[in-house]
Amino acid sequence: MRLAELDAVTIDAYGTLVRLADPVQALRHGLAALGVERDGEAVARAFAKESAYYREHSYEGRDEASLYELRRRCVAIILDELGSDLAPEAFVDGFVAAMRFELLPEARAAVEGLRRRGLAVAVVSNWDYGLPQQLHGLGLSDVTVVTSAEAGAPKPAPAVFSRALELLRVRPERALHVGDSDSDEQGARAAGMYFAPAPLAQAVGALA
Repeated sequence: MRLAELDAVTIDAYGTLVRLADPVQALRHGLAALGVERDGEAVARAFAKESAYYREHSYEGRDEASLYELRRRCVAIILDELGSDLAPEAFVDGFVAAMRFELLPEARAAVEGLRRRGLAVAVVSNWDYGLPQQLHGLGLSDVTVVTSAEAGAPKPAPAVFSRALELLRVRPERALHVGDSDSDEQGARAAGMYFAPAPLAQAVGALA
């Protein structure tokens, strides 16, 4: 299979298109400003526990209200792990501010290269309602985005892929998904798509 045989490429977000800049120091400083002073190791452990919860529940952040509630629960996990009785609501804004994403190396060039070849491109990810805003901040405001929150189920359920294909008006056998997890591969194949493992630039280059 070559890019010339495709009409569209969908791309996973976290780990394939973007990464999270280490938030531990930002979390430490934000918490300390609210009287919760902990060392970096403790905050890192708390964040790891929160991250595991978020991965399982990201699709529940379907709109502004439910996304706020999801974030509040995530903060509550961090505070509980740190043994703090601070109200979670007091740190939601600080928590969000500490989550700074950045494009992976060569990701933008890979996306632009796909577009130059006339391929439709979409980001398909297990993420909450806020992903389009995150990508907008990274200069990808014009890309089609479909999240598990919109689809109502996380990968490997094929719903998020099927929704992307519907929006792109592309048949599954003419589409490729690039991702970095088993759920990416399982979901894409369940939707009838091809799959290639990340890194994105390497996957695109191998099929050029």
